[in-house]
Amino acid sequence: MGHHAERARIQKFIRDTSPIMKYTEGEEQPLGIQFMQEEIFMDLGNIRQNTVGMILRFSVPAIIAMVLTSLITVVDGFFIGNNIGEEGIAAVNLGLPIIYLFLSVGLMVSVGGVAIAGMALGAGHRTACSQVFRQTIATTIIFSVLTGVLVALFFEPMLDILGASGQVREYFKRYYGILLLELIVMVVNSSFGMFIRGEGNPQYYMKVNIVNVLTNIVLDYIFAVVFHTGIAGIAAASLTSALVSFALILHFFIRRAKVYRLGRFTFSAAVLKRTLCNGSSELIGEMSTGIAMFAYNYVIMRRIGVDGVTAFTIVGYVSYVFSMIVIGFGQGASPLISFSYGAMEHELAQKIRKTTNRLVFAIGAVTFLAMMILSGWYSGLFVTNETIQEMVRSGMMIFMVSFFFSGINAITSFYFTSIGRAIESAVISLSRGLVVLLICIFVLPAYFGMTGVWLAAPVTEGITIVLSGVIVHCSEKR
Repeated sequence: MGHHAERARIQKFIRDTSPIMKYTEGEEQPLGIQFMQEEIFMDLGNIRQNTVGMILRFSVPAIIAMVLTSLITVVDGFFIGNNIGEEGIAAVNLGLPIIYLFLSVGLMVSVGGVAIAGMALGAGHRTACSQVFRQTIATTIIFSVLTGVLVALFFEPMLDILGASGQVREYFKRYYGILLLELIVMVVNSSFGMFIRGEGNPQYYMKVNIVNVLTNIVLDYIFAVVFHTGIAGIAAASLTSALVSFALILHFFIRRAKVYRLGRFTFSAAVLKRTLCNGSSELIGEMSTGIAMFAYNYVIMRRIGVDGVTAFTIVGYVSYVFSMIVIGFGQGASPLISFSYGAMEHELAQKIRKTTNRLVFAIGAVTFLAMMILSGWYSGLFVTNETIQEMVRSGMMIFMVSFFFSGINAITSFYFTSIGRAIESAVISLSRGLVVLLICIFVLPAYFGMTGVWLAAPVTEGITIVLSGVIVHCSEKR
């Protein structure tokens, strides 16, 4: 595809997704772009000359924010394991598909909207990107509330399918009955956070997440240890800390935001359609993870039992933290990729992708080596049951091989979303999160038991990385 033709495609993409673009096309001037680059700390020259530095500048605060968010789950697991028991840990894990469902809805709307706004900003359309921001936030709120209502209606059927009973079932209902409210707030906070980073102020959102985690830890201790409120108190701690974060985020957009400002907006069906389409790969990715988690729980509960679910949950905490690191890199690199691509710097956008891939590969290797050394100590943090601890130690060595591939696959999917190529991104997400993974989950444990459970992830990511390479090669030849 020629340079002129690609420029025309990008401009048509922006015009088609914003009804106000026809009033703002005059803003597309080199001086206007330069002004906004300085305002949001994005400059093509700096990105080109210091690619790693710019990626880290945008990604590190996002990574810290995402890791801190994931640590809330780990901290909850620590307090649940030490104050309630392995049944509590198993109950929380059975509901992880609910969390991934909320994440899928939130990421679909947010990532899709941020990509459109970022490309508009890179092309110099300031008013349009602000309008897209407002509609994206409104859509996120509506979608997350509807998701909460639907999930509440299917609590009992979900538990019946999984075969949960006794204390596990009761803990599930107590915990997620409250956590549904927290998940709605979490999704809205995350959506706001992406636009804070898009403004060039990722440090603020990082600070918000630090407050969130510290508040959650303190409240977990107060509710679980001091007042003995059980698993419901731990869920209440998460909800309270999320509301504190929401208040801090509102303060930013009311007092400090420069590009993305709260206010009225002109609803656009075209923007909504393109937002959902562009973010569809994130929906598919997170939904697939939720479906896969449900399948994992279904298979483990029937073949191994509660001990197996508990061991898988403990190993899953490491995987969850690592995936948050990767998402942080993706969220940090995405504005740079969208901005560069919108400014017709396609080779620079590809360079950002390749550099980010190298970074996540290195993080995966370091995480793998660290957990090989610390797996015994780590398992003892959550349970004293020797059988479960041994499952965790042996499972770590197999499951975490997937870290060498999963980061690259996720960043490649982020890249295609950032340049408006939802189909390529969706294919990668479908492979690693649903099609190949589900086959592995149901087939491998039938032959290898719990070892097959651990093998499912590395086999899936290994197959997907080959597919990702083919898609990237074909895309770059256009």
